Amino acid sequence: MSDCLFCKIIAGEVPSTKVYEDDSVYAFLDIAPQAPEHIVFVPKTHIGSANEITAENSAVVGKIFEAAAKVAKERGFAEKGYRIVNNCGEDGGQTVGHLHFHLLAGRNLQWPPG
Repeated sequence: MSDCLFCKIIAGEVPSTKVYEDDSVYAFLDIAPQAPEHIVFVPKTHIGSANEITAENSAVVGKIFEAAAKVAKERGFAEKGYRIVNNCGEDGGQTVGHLHFHLLAGRNLQWPPG
């Protein structure tokens, strides 16, 4: 989508600090981190939100979680723990209309989150 921020990041039109990339997934550091480690994982194919996950495109969600586990191990916080968050829709806190998952780590993450 031409006006999608995350599509522009994936295409290299908007700069990002890449942490991971494969054929299906792109991950980058969040520009307003909420934890010492805050990485955003997005599918390279535009999916607007979790509401748009279908049988045809759902495999990419598994790929994102595989990538997140790999990055957590590589960056050294897998053993201590981390949180993966998806916000869906306005009331759910989604601010960019492209399916994405926040990986947060590097501190004790309280519950409930807010």
